[in-house]
Amino acid sequence: MSLVPSVDLKDFISGDAERKQEFVKEIGAAFENIGFVALSGHFLSDELVDGLYAEIKKFFELPQETKDKYEIEGIGGQRGYTSFGKEHAKGRKEGDLKEFWHFGQYVENNPRLKAEYPDNVMVDELPKFNEIGKETYKMLEKTAKYVLRALAIHLDLEENYFDEYIKNGNSILRPIHYPPITSEPKNAVRAAAHGDINLITLLMGAHGKGLQVQNHKGEWVDAIAKPDELMINVGDMLSRLSNNKLKSTIHQVVNPPRELWGTSRYSVPFFMHPISEMPLNCLENCVDKEHPKLYEDITAGEFLHERLIELGLIKK
Repeated sequence: MSLVPSVDLKDFISGDAERKQEFVKEIGAAFENIGFVALSGHFLSDELVDGLYAEIKKFFELPQETKDKYEIEGIGGQRGYTSFGKEHAKGRKEGDLKEFWHFGQYVENNPRLKAEYPDNVMVDELPKFNEIGKETYKMLEKTAKYVLRALAIHLDLEENYFDEYIKNGNSILRPIHYPPITSEPKNAVRAAAHGDINLITLLMGAHGKGLQVQNHKGEWVDAIAKPDELMINVGDMLSRLSNNKLKSTIHQVVNPPRELWGTSRYSVPFFMHPISEMPLNCLENCVDKEHPKLYEDITAGEFLHERLIELGLIKK
């Protein structure tokens, strides 16, 4: 069984002060101890989830030359298609065994940010693809907002501390296809061990074995969610902000046993990013004699740029 704790977002938004406080306590403990939690009670309906998977499977089954026309040069893979093996984990040369798509922010009432972010890429062959991607993006963003409100309370901040930074934030919805493995991979896995860059990640599709989390003893633990749960983890930005009080946990997606090599795997992470000017300076209430300041001051935009260079997605 998965050793990742489970929480229900309905407790936080129930209007019952006791249930709300219990949720804050549970998610705070999970993120301090292992950096991952399985969350039910989110805003994704079963119909929306089924519809999204149907559309992304149709996209990844398109001929390669059709997919290739949606790989946009010069934007570091921030929107549209990224082909198989292009991305690698920090410090690795081998490309991960995956291809993926990026949906980005749908900016409201902010011309400056609209100009800063690349436009979403429309798929001509699939009329519902972009519409269902947008709806999923919005529901995951809404879920993430409440999770961050709970974490703000846990960190002794005002409940809505993160709201202004995540409105029109540079968040990414990434449907991933791990194709069938056809020959013995040389040093490559579906997703090599890494920490996420962003504030928090909400992952759809962690229902079978594959995703593993590294605990404090350095052991790899299977992270398996129930069908109605999202797997949520802390990213490096939130870890920096909280002076490592909340842990950004190293995780990986391992290759399946040989008898399952012929199968595809799909997963859909939502990377919750703030606006680029959000300061990631360690919070004063997370720094004391026992916990000296661990990180230099930096903005979210500067930190993201550094990491995209390390991942090989943009050139220096």
